[in-house]
Amino acid sequence: MVTIRPKTVVTFRMRGERAHEARTDLTVRDHKVVIDERIESGGTNTGIAPVETLLAALVGCTNRITHKCADKHGVAIEDLTIDLESQYDRRGSQLMEEIDVPFKTIDLNIEITTHADEASVEKVKTDLRRFCPVAKVLRQAGTTINETWTIKRP
Repeated sequence: MVTIRPKTVVTFRMRGERAHEARTDLTVRDHKVVIDERIESGGTNTGIAPVETLLAALVGCTNRITHKCADKHGVAIEDLTIDLESQYDRRGSQLMEEIDVPFKTIDLNIEITTHADEASVEKVKTDLRRFCPVAKVLRQAGTTINETWTIKRP
């Protein structure tokens, strides 16, 4: 019998090209992504800002890892919504002074609909904190991520 071993380390590649002083056109795999600033910040407002992209990555990763953890623990998620709020200290990006932790706290409000019991849902919550790579990077950088969970029963 042949044992298939999953890759544990993968390489990501992307290319960014200057489209404007505040706009970067990215190619990632076979996707085109625009990262841009608001007009008020000198951009063309054709995409989300770099720091918004970072926060969007956290929301997307939270969604994916929550579902993976739920599958692992036999928790069927019927619906999932993630709301994020964070204050951003812009002094660093404004070149006023160096800021070690531009996002001191990030609040995630995670609402799931499931029939699973509380103990199973707690396993999902615990594993999300253990395995979400984007959250781990942010926490290691000094950001506090607060999760507030709302569990709805259908």
